[in-house]
Amino acid sequence: MKVVITGGGTGGHLSVAKAFLEEFYKREFECIFIGSINGQDRAYFETDSRLKQKYFLKTFGVVNKKGLGKLQSLWQQFKALQSALKILKEQKGVDFILSVGGYSAAPAAFGAILLRIPLIIHEQNAQIGRLNKILKPYAKIFFSSYLQSSPLRFYPVNQAFFTQRRVRKEVKNLLFMGGSQGARAINHFALALAEEIRQKKLRIYHQCGQTDFTHTLQEYLSLDFKVGVLQENSDSLENIESQNIQIGELKELDNVDVLLFSFSKQMPEILRKCDFAICRAGASSLWELCANGLPALFVPYPYAAGNHQYHNAKFLEEKGLGFLCLEQDLFCEVLWDILKLLQNDRISQISQDLQKECSQQAVCQMSDYILSHLH
Repeated sequence: MKVVITGGGTGGHLSVAKAFLEEFYKREFECIFIGSINGQDRAYFETDSRLKQKYFLKTFGVVNKKGLGKLQSLWQQFKALQSALKILKEQKGVDFILSVGGYSAAPAAFGAILLRIPLIIHEQNAQIGRLNKILKPYAKIFFSSYLQSSPLRFYPVNQAFFTQRRVRKEVKNLLFMGGSQGARAINHFALALAEEIRQKKLRIYHQCGQTDFTHTLQEYLSLDFKVGVLQENSDSLENIESQNIQIGELKELDNVDVLLFSFSKQMPEILRKCDFAICRAGASSLWELCANGLPALFVPYPYAAGNHQYHNAKFLEEKGLGFLCLEQDLFCEVLWDILKLLQNDRISQISQDLQKECSQQAVCQMSDYILSHLH
């Protein structure tokens, strides 16, 4: 079985691509990746030995661009389509193309339609992306975690988030999480609450992103907080020295007021330590929290394409499994009001119900479904 995996640009798309690659590799499929030179595609897959071939084409996002910028992006997409058609013709015998969306999926996905190769799409967000709206009528199978029409509605999540899951019973550790790029609004919110959090004898875990790392660290130090920095982030300290900084591994930093990190490969373990999260509502983060059983207040990124983060968070809020607050409405009282609502075992119930929204066998089940319908 020869498979082309395409799509990416952001970690949300690429984490799904990686989950499918792991499953396809177990099944001894010959796997090829077609992505973009932009975004995070290369970081995820350029050195991945499980891929027989990797191609990174020159593509750019089209959504949210106007005028000449949009025309230039469309022209690059057309040129990349020509390259993708050449690749697909050279890679004879491709059984199907799996698209996980994002602008880097366009060339190979349209190539699949033109060459009549079965196209399988996985849509990560509650609001279908513009590209997938165009491609959906031509797809052999269209997976979504939100649509009733999807044959399977579970989201592919890394097994580590299931391994580290637990049922929360009380709130002791708060996680502020803006993703690998950080989120300035969430960083400011954490700092505004920091003194009150300390008075309530709660601990902070804070993923602030690389750009805001130095500023956020200095702010915590100015408040006389004892700050733990993960060993993997020690290069970000930029010669900042303080007796209140402790560098070490995750298990060594349980006695600090704040664990501050820009990005970590230990996110499943960090989620396990936390009892409540304040975060964006990107698809991969949202479903990783579900798999881990970690309740959250979602603050959608207001400029996301199609406002998809709002719709992702709304999906859980309507089920009573999450809390939603727009960025302009994010005040300190919002968090304290929510934490009051989570008393009297409600947090335990939400934590348990979140885990039911996910399946450890999601990718396996989807792969079985693909094979049965292709044949």
